[in-house]
Amino acid sequence: MVQPRPLPPLTQPPDPQPRRPRTACPPGAIDCHIHLFGPAERHPFHPDSKYVSADALPATHIALQDTLGLAGAVVVSGGGYGISHAHLAEVLEQHPGRFRGVALLPDDVSDAELRRLDGLGVRGARFVSPGHRGALPRLSPRLAARVAELGWHVQFYPAGDDLLQFADALAALPCPVVLDHFAAIPAAGGTGQPAFQRLLRLLDSGRFWVKLSGPMRCTPGDYPYAPVTPLARALVAAAPQRLLWGTDWPHVNMNGRAMPNDGDLFDLLAEWVPDADVRARILVDNPRSVYGWPPA
Repeated sequence: MVQPRPLPPLTQPPDPQPRRPRTACPPGAIDCHIHLFGPAERHPFHPDSKYVSADALPATHIALQDTLGLAGAVVVSGGGYGISHAHLAEVLEQHPGRFRGVALLPDDVSDAELRRLDGLGVRGARFVSPGHRGALPRLSPRLAARVAELGWHVQFYPAGDDLLQFADALAALPCPVVLDHFAAIPAAGGTGQPAFQRLLRLLDSGRFWVKLSGPMRCTPGDYPYAPVTPLARALVAAAPQRLLWGTDWPHVNMNGRAMPNDGDLFDLLAEWVPDADVRARILVDNPRSVYGWPPA
């Protein structure tokens, strides 16, 4: 019998004292990418998870929302739970007004379960490329077609520049596609690299969105993640109507790097998007359209 590998040590916790941003937050703004975990005794991590986090509870994030001036957040099923969405469903059931969800799903999920999740506020199914280790779902056109019937989108997390490998398959799906964390494009390659140019063409199609989130996933340095700024500004110039923003709280897998303060991350958006009206579109209008919140 093969024994599961031991779980890794706890990942660094987020900064426990998020500061109030200098940048004014428009009413109705949404954090489009967070993870929640715990309580650990009820929701243990998958034995193949590449990280383990201390509890990151809804109440803690609601307090962060209040500090930043946000109205809600999108809970993305953490890879730490594999393809179990039990934790996500519990959070959405307990906090229906403050959260929407994106789920990691087994390929054989029943129609009844999809309808239940839809009623709880799930609005997307997440897939990851093979560049991300762990017991996570890979792109499934069959499952994408099923969730499209509910009006959901597919959320896809590439790795490195492998958006080039998956772009055609994603474009062929019968639903909108949201790309995580700048589509994971390495910032060092700049805006001229083939993967970034392909991203711009995908956004031009009107069926793709990309998250201005997780800049630390695109460059090895610490805040303010300067190599990411040219990518962010190029996206804002090209397609502000196709952009979403998120903190990626509680910032798992930092692997010893400096933990950012979430107030700083919010202010970083103002450096990428100096125009307040454009910021309001990215923070309020776009996410409310994608995740089914009523207009602010």
